[in-house]
Amino acid sequence: MTSKTISNGILRALGIITAIVLILLFLYKIQSVLAYLCIAAVFALLGRPIVFFLRKKLKVPNTVAVIITMLLMVGVFAGIIALFVPLITEQGKNLSLLDINQLQENLNTLYLEVTQYFSSSPDVVNELLKESSLDKNILDGVNVGFIPNFLNSFLGVLSTASIGLFSVLFISFFFLKDSNLLQNGVLMFVPKGKESNMTNSIEKINNLLSRYFVGLLLQLFILFVIYTITLLIVGIENAIVIAFLCALFNVIPYIGPIIGAVLMIILTMTTNLGADFSTIILPKAGYVLIGLAIGQLIDNFFSQPFIFSNSVKSHPLEIFLIIIIAGLLFGIVGMIVAVPGYTAIKVILKEFLSENSFVKQLTNNL
Repeated sequence: MTSKTISNGILRALGIITAIVLILLFLYKIQSVLAYLCIAAVFALLGRPIVFFLRKKLKVPNTVAVIITMLLMVGVFAGIIALFVPLITEQGKNLSLLDINQLQENLNTLYLEVTQYFSSSPDVVNELLKESSLDKNILDGVNVGFIPNFLNSFLGVLSTASIGLFSVLFISFFFLKDSNLLQNGVLMFVPKGKESNMTNSIEKINNLLSRYFVGLLLQLFILFVIYTITLLIVGIENAIVIAFLCALFNVIPYIGPIIGAVLMIILTMTTNLGADFSTIILPKAGYVLIGLAIGQLIDNFFSQPFIFSNSVKSHPLEIFLIIIIAGLLFGIVGMIVAVPGYTAIKVILKEFLSENSFVKQLTNNL
């Protein structure tokens, strides 16, 4: 091997590394655009069954079917915003007129009642908190002065998100109108002779993920109904909004239900600030906890197995392991995209490596 060959090999390797770095840098710079494309693709998958129904069952022209679907989706989104905005506006007005010191005093009183009810003195709890190295603000009392600033920041982010919303809707319209648009873009990077395999893969992925996202919406709706009924029975204000928010956390596998449950319990307790802890606050929190348990039992033993077995055609244990691995590697975002990503990989493997024994065993249900 001559020095010239070695030099050419080194230069080629450096060129490849440089090209990879530049591509990654480019993708990093346009990450917002990639996010818009991913979200628009999800919206297109959700709207795809509606478009097909309008086109095939009602014989509606394609463009009209897409417009109707987009209007339905925008209507649902507007309904969600209409549900939250008045609540945020009302709470913002209340907080602007609120005596923060009084609210902090009420929360501190609730804290003392909780520790006393469970036969523990505040000094003991404070000592445990010190040993656990928690923030000293907890030891000094609950500091809620950040709430108005948080609401102002939240509303500012909400206003700037309008550009992203318009971009997502614009891209979604064309993804729905031309179902081959995204497919043609992917085929540009596929080697010659493999186009038909990739086309079949994309079609299967679209069908499976469309059913998965529709099933996911059904799962969230079931939890929303259970949570709403629970909160209405207990008599919690803004029950529909709280139930929707807590059900929405179930998009995050395993961790989301815990976050939603803690949030619902906290909102239940803080809604009754100033009331007697043992006769009002604790019983209401207990009833809410029972409703949460019923919702999670239905979700774990009915909703999730039904969705996984009938949409992505994967065993629940298989899904569990994939979600855990994705969570360890990529955090919460990885847990959310684990099931769709794994499904897409399985379809592609079956299409391109169908003769491999491992792939054949892994994808025998597809």
